Amino acid sequence: MKILVTGGVRSGKSRHAEQLLDNAAHVTYVAPGRPADGSDPDWDARVAHHRSRRPAHWHTVETTDVAAAVRDARGAVLVDCLGTWLTAVLDERALWEADAGIASGEVEKGTAALCDALSGARDVVVVTNEVGLGVVPSHRSGVLFRDLLGTVNQRVAAVCEDVHLVIAGRVLIL
Repeated sequence: MKILVTGGVRSGKSRHAEQLLDNAAHVTYVAPGRPADGSDPDWDARVAHHRSRRPAHWHTVETTDVAAAVRDARGAVLVDCLGTWLTAVLDERALWEADAGIASGEVEKGTAALCDALSGARDVVVVTNEVGLGVVPSHRSGVLFRDLLGTVNQRVAAVCEDVHLVIAGRVLIL
């Protein structure tokens, strides 16, 4: 089973992804975003909320090297989420102001490695943000993020068996 779960902010996509793995004996939860560190109370609260929902037997890996985490995992894998992974990649490589072609090339390297790892995985659920349904961003960084994440989502969806779209807590299997 390889499933990409997508949807808007607060759509219920993470909860749905977690439920897909309710019966798995071993789950590696890959959190590719910035860890809670006290610098942003809102972000820290979001991270705490996600942590509180995870079963105690799930193993959490906080890393931006999602491909390695997927390859190294024992049992099922939940990656939550590609939007935070992309943000971390753009931050780590200082790509927010880079030429779009350069940024795209750098992100493609990570996406290719991720897709390769996902292709070799058995039971994996990947969560991502659906950003193409909203307002056109007014800042270059927003346009860059939207465009890159749209491409990442397409690439990951291509190696998954199913894509689940979550809207208002309801799931549509595409």
